[in-house]
Amino acid sequence: MSEIKRIGVLTGGGDCPGLNAVIRAVVKTAIQQYGWEVLGIEDGFEGLILSDKIRPLTLTDVRGILPRGGTILGTTNRANPFAYKARKKDGRIVTRDVSAEVVNRIRELRLNALIVIGGDGSLKIAYEFYQMGVPLVGVPKTIDNDLGGTDITFGFDTALNTATDALDKLHTTAESHHRVMIVEVMGRDAGWLALRAGLAGGADVILIPEIPFDLHKVDEKIEERDRMGHKFSIIVVAEGARPVSGEQIYQESKDPLAPKRLGGIAQWVADELAKVCDHEIRVTVLGHVQRGGSPSPFDRILGTRFGAAAVRLIAEGGLGRMVALRSQQIVSIPLEEAIRELRVVPLDSDMIQTARGLGICLG
Repeated sequence: MSEIKRIGVLTGGGDCPGLNAVIRAVVKTAIQQYGWEVLGIEDGFEGLILSDKIRPLTLTDVRGILPRGGTILGTTNRANPFAYKARKKDGRIVTRDVSAEVVNRIRELRLNALIVIGGDGSLKIAYEFYQMGVPLVGVPKTIDNDLGGTDITFGFDTALNTATDALDKLHTTAESHHRVMIVEVMGRDAGWLALRAGLAGGADVILIPEIPFDLHKVDEKIEERDRMGHKFSIIVVAEGARPVSGEQIYQESKDPLAPKRLGGIAQWVADELAKVCDHEIRVTVLGHVQRGGSPSPFDRILGTRFGAAAVRLIAEGGLGRMVALRSQQIVSIPLEEAIRELRVVPLDSDMIQTARGLGICLG
């Protein structure tokens, strides 16, 4: 590997708490430990497609950003260079492969390496670019905690705190009004957030994508609590959960450029339960509240460790790899391994067994 003088960093996909911690650690480690120049690429991979979205990052630029949510570089989940969608003047939507242009752009910027901070979608794109000869490393980010190869991703802990806090607040009003409260949290294909928040927040029913649910079982749980004198129930449902005989529910969108988004399963559960349940039912969708806010101390530290480790990985020539947390140690694994399959909740996990032992209904 040639001498390193300049690296780039971008944040792709959905935002989450801790992104700025990673950026800060990348910049400070690259400049102070190695004397490298750092370029910030704005709005994910789109910053390598459009010409006005690159800027130098100095120590001054990252001062004070550690406790800030979001990302100072901006992000997007609509800019896959291998299937880049754009609207023509006549309104038509065209999709084209601009990956070769991105590779040329990286060469023009004289980047010796690129750090891609993202979830499974962004890191799959990163791996495709690595196969095209782009020198890069990955940093795992997602509040769904569903990336393979790492025990946990930064952003998850803060989202878990947010969801748990919401459940604590809803508990009091549910009990006061004798209501069934249904809380929809994020979790497309993995139920880590719903399961952990449900356990931490004292939920009575937890519905996750890994276990298709029977609505009659949910109703039976509510009736059981009624017989025990508990005139309220708390249900946590992941956005990707689905009934045994149904499919995942997606939001309708009029924007042809927007990716498909899950959402609406909590309302569907409420509508169906209302047909057989005598309780008042209320739905709370946490939505993007889970992505926002100041990162927890855990996420600040993990993001910082990941960012510094990514820079060290480049210095050691570990390209085509992703930093990861395993048994409290920061390691690196091949990107191919990280994106091979999603990390979902094992049905024989101790958390599933714990939930069942506590009498929590999993549908």
